[in-house]
Order: sequence, then structure tokens, then C-alpha cells
Amino acid sequence: MKAICFYFQVHQPFRYRRYRFFDIGNDHYYYDDYANETILRKVADHCYLPVNKLMLELINKYKGKFKVAFSITGVALEQFEMYAPEVLESFQELAKTGQVEFLAETYSHSLVALKSKSLFQEQVTKHCDAIQHYFGQRPTVFRNTEMVYSDDIGVAAAEMGFQAVLTEGAKHILGWKSPNFLYCNAVNPRLKVLMRNYKLSDDMAFRFSNQAWNEYPLTPEKLVGWMNGDSNEEIFNLFMDYETFGEHQSEKTGIFRFLEELPDAVFKQKDFVFATPSEIIEEFQPVSAVSVPHAISWADEERDLTAWLGNEMQQEAFDKLYELTDRMAKVDDPALNKDWNFLQVSDHFYYMSTKFFSDGEVHNYFNPYESPYEAFINYMNVLSDFKLRLNTFVPESELEVRLAELNKVLEEKEEKLKKYESEIARLQTRKKKKKTATKPKTSSTKEKSKK
Repeated sequence: MKAICFYFQVHQPFRYRRYRFFDIGNDHYYYDDYANETILRKVADHCYLPVNKLMLELINKYKGKFKVAFSITGVALEQFEMYAPEVLESFQELAKTGQVEFLAETYSHSLVALKSKSLFQEQVTKHCDAIQHYFGQRPTVFRNTEMVYSDDIGVAAAEMGFQAVLTEGAKHILGWKSPNFLYCNAVNPRLKVLMRNYKLSDDMAFRFSNQAWNEYPLTPEKLVGWMNGDSNEEIFNLFMDYETFGEHQSEKTGIFRFLEELPDAVFKQKDFVFATPSEIIEEFQPVSAVSVPHAISWADEERDLTAWLGNEMQQEAFDKLYELTDRMAKVDDPALNKDWNFLQVSDHFYYMSTKFFSDGEVHNYFNPYESPYEAFINYMNVLSDFKLRLNTFVPESELEVRLAELNKVLEEKEEKLKKYESEIARLQTRKKKKKTATKPKTSSTKEKSKK
């Protein structure tokens, strides 16, 4: 038996407005509501709604034989609730079929696994709670942000009870080995590892509409023929952004028709099935351990972390952000915690990338800023204001403790002044009314009264 594992990432960040230096300390609202709603509505209309409809039709048509898996970030779920609740409902309809598996990841789509084990566990737990709340499933398979994985991250996932993780089938990790088998973690063999077949996945996600590609056009029969080429291989992990369908590859490219016709081409091969990650680890045995001492990802040619942490700007912003971790652990303010979660979204660091040559087209497609430097300045301005707010809850030094105390005294005095001003205004109004009521009548008024 050969299994095809279809997995899709669903993510939309909360984008920041142009936050200027002079906004710091004066305006604590950071978000570009217009851009966030406009972009989400656009992607919903082009991708989420029509493709979810098609997925539901395929599941019903093939009566349980067609299956897929998703990970939907917490920040995407929040945007669905705010801007497009019908998208959330369409995913819930898919969940009801029993043929769709929802995976765990970090709630904020963050790189926190590289910085803090406790905060990593907190975010993953929060995401699992959200998935259970919306879709009635408690995830047992983990997929880290942008498939960032190492042996240590795998161990942390196993300690949380996950049975398997998804990651990139990077050539420099696998060497001569194929991604088309099940593997296990090198430190904890009980954790299974599904590795992305990046060639076949990228054929769909990036090369599908490229007429200069020597394999253009890609058809379902051609894709299945490639997968059927080696009779020994067992699993074909096709992992990609869900926005591949309708957004990165528009409907006019034929990508919807390709997806619609793919199950027929697959089922013509009697040994082929579609399977979710959980079914994969039940049906197949690992062929060996895979050693990943340094973190990998599914991004760019290098399949490493340089898309987010490849230059000094990214590293400075990343370090400055997570310097606040211990202090944020003492804060229970909902507004501050929400902004803290959104500050960790990995996209902010992606926008600062200077990888113009190796993967510039991909980076520019997702980037709302004109330059990496502009992205860095904007983010650091937001972070500076956030730190000022944090200082009022958890001061950083003795000086800030004193300043916080003085600010509190000033705030209390301002409240008292407002109260006194309000009381004075009330008394003045009352005095004016009393004078009006007791004012003596004029002579003309007296004459009229006599008459």
C-alpha cells in the first residue's frame, strides 16, 4: 500500500499599521485593521471558501476515501471570527466529516521553540485548546511553525504527548535517504517523523503555472505516475500552504480542476490511498531514526532559519522581544497579553529578510513593507511602546519602579482633579440655576401681574 498525506498550513498574521516614532507612548493601537480585513476577505473569496467547498465535495463523493489534514494558527482563527465567520464554519463542516485531521502548532505561529521551552508549551497548549473548542478534536500530531524542527524540538513535542511531528525532507538531512518513508526522532524513537517531499509539493505550490518549467503542464496522471515510479516507497507527504489554491496559483491556472481530478487518478492505482498523519503512524513502521541536530524549516533553498533570523536586524528584534519573557509571565492584563502574542508572529521577522537573490520573489510576495529596514523600524517602534506599557505592570529597574510609582501618583492626582473639576462645574451650574430662579421681577412684569 502507498499512502498520500495531504497537509495544508492555514495562516494569516495581524499586520501592523505604519507606527511612527512619535506614536510611542501616545498611541497603543498597532494594527492595520483595513489591511487585515481586506486581505483576509480576498483570500477567503479566492481560496478558503471555494477550496473548502471543493474539499467537502470530494470527501462526500469518495465516501471517506479522500482525506486531508490542516493546521490553522490561532491568529488566523481570531481573524476568521472577526472578519469572515463563514470561513470558520466551512472548516467546521469539514471537521464533521471525520475525514479531516487538525494538527497542533504554536498559537501565534511563532519561533518560540528556539527561545523558551515553557512558553513554547504554553502556546502549543493554547492552540490545542482552540482546536478542540472549534473543531472537537484534540491534536495528537504536531507541526511547528514553518516546519521548524530539530531533535530537541521533537523531544519537547513528545514530552507534551504528541505521537508524531511533520517537518521538511531536507536533502542535507536525509542525504541519500528518501522522504517517502516514516522516520522517528533520534533522541526519542517513540516520536514519529513525517518528512515533506519538497519536490512534489513545490511542483504544485510553486511550479504549477510556470510555463518555462520543463514538466509543464502538471496533470494528475503525471503526478501519480511520478509517485508510482518506485514500488518500494511507501508515503508521499504533500505539504503546502493552503493559499496555493486560488491565491498563489489562481483558479485560471487550472489548479482547482487539477485538485478535483486528482483523486480519480490516484484511485486508478489500486495500491494508493489518502491518509491523515495519524493514520500514517498507525499503518506504517519507521525505517530508521532521522538526526536533526540543528533546526531546519521548509523555507527557501537552504531549508534553515535564515528567512527569519538571517541578518542582524532580525536577530536584534528577535532577541529584544524574548528578553521580555520572564516579565510577561507576571502579567495578567488581557490587552497586553494579546499584543504579546501578536508580537511573536514569525511573519514580522520574515518581513525583515534581506534574501533578495536566492528567494527574493517569494519574500517580496508576502511583504507589505518597501524594505527590510522599514519593517525593522516599524516593528521596533511597536516593541518600544509595548515595553513602556509593560513597565507599568512589571518595572525593569529600580529607576523604573520609582517612575512607575510617580506615574501612579500622577494618575491618581489627575483622577482627583477631574473629579474636582466635575464637582466645581456641577456646583457652578447649580448656582446659576438658583440665581435665575430667585431673580426679582421687572416693573413691566409687575404691571402685567397687577392687571
